[in-house]
Amino acid sequence: MNNAKDVLVVIGAGSIGQAIARRVGVNKHVLLADLRRANADAAAEVLRDAGYEARATTVDVASRLSVQNLADEAAALGRITGVIHAAGVSPSQAAPDAILKVDLYGTALVLDIFGQIIAPGGSAVVIASQSGHRLGALSEEQNKALAVTSADKLLALPFLQPAQVADSLHAYQLAKRANVLRVMAEAVRWGKRGARVNAISPGIIITPLARDELGGPRGEGYRRMIELCPVGRAGTPDEVGTIGALLMGENGAFITGSDFLMDGGVSASYWFGDLAGK
Repeated sequence: MNNAKDVLVVIGAGSIGQAIARRVGVNKHVLLADLRRANADAAAEVLRDAGYEARATTVDVASRLSVQNLADEAAALGRITGVIHAAGVSPSQAAPDAILKVDLYGTALVLDIFGQIIAPGGSAVVIASQSGHRLGALSEEQNKALAVTSADKLLALPFLQPAQVADSLHAYQLAKRANVLRVMAEAVRWGKRGARVNAISPGIIITPLARDELGGPRGEGYRRMIELCPVGRAGTPDEVGTIGALLMGENGAFITGSDFLMDGGVSASYWFGDLAGK
């Protein structure tokens, strides 16, 4: 193995993480990590068959020790120049507390730990969601708390307690809003290392997770979003991959601390169009 190669860490070995990795993982060690080893193994095999140098491992993003172990494993391979954080659970897959642990706390852990070892010139993308853009306005104090509270104290914030967050969709919206705020704050720290970090907020992208949502209790609402959004269709992982490649590559060198909303206009329609008030 050529340890001179840079390392790309993909957290969450699903369709979106793979799509970005295909565009930015050429001539790098690609380390694919997933809660389920079988998912990571399958993704690594697909990439190896396509000519990439890929290996699989496991990670539980809701565990500081597990994320630290992943960082150590990646650092042992070489310079970490790229991180794709695409792990998460959807409102139909988990209860509110699990969503906050994985999607909110887990993202904070990844940014915290990898922000300490990302190489100069490195970059990262965090997959957030259009859902964060449909959450009503938070107070300035709440925004700041989500952005800068130390990761291990995040889940103790008063407005994230079960009495305030009883619905899975509300938890998901809060988590994804937090992801965007966290990326903005972390961009300052990452910049001191000469590295960049951005978020992508996709709309309905056809993945196994999206199929769970479309077939779940909120499926009718999701289908309505697709029908009434300006583009009139769902997106594909490769379309997210194109934006990921821009944000992580040389053409995106002036972009950091930003969020790229790509939802076919669902948010536009929600606030100003046929989905307004729905």
